[in-house]
Amino acid sequence: MADHQEASVTLPSDPASVPEARRYVARVLTEWGLPVDAGTAETVRLIISELATNAVQHTLGTSPTFTVDVTLRRDEELRVGVTDSHPRWPQRLPVAAQQDNGRGMVIIRALTAEHGGRLAVTPTADGGKTVWITLPWTVRAPG
Repeated sequence: MADHQEASVTLPSDPASVPEARRYVARVLTEWGLPVDAGTAETVRLIISELATNAVQHTLGTSPTFTVDVTLRRDEELRVGVTDSHPRWPQRLPVAAQQDNGRGMVIIRALTAEHGGRLAVTPTADGGKTVWITLPWTVRAPG
């Protein structure tokens, strides 16, 4: 496998794009050798669902699209990010049982940490942001 692989898709900021983002990432991971039934694959699909949902719901209609980037580095590290053009960054909210929203980032943080990964938010040139998760790649090339 190559030292560095990348894939990207830009989708409309519409709720119907959330399952498409999840399917896209699942296809990419399968092409890169991660079995569909691997625990990491399911975790990444759930994280993408949450990130894409956040990009659609919390940009208040000001980001007409969002972009999903998937990068595999040296068969060691999987990096997945969702970028939108809205300037508001995710807020760290307290978890409350009555809370109707704000759980997405809590779920993302927990899943990422559980799998030995990390979460980051970086600004984009247009004033938006990318929310990244980085996980160890669990598939080793034969050899």
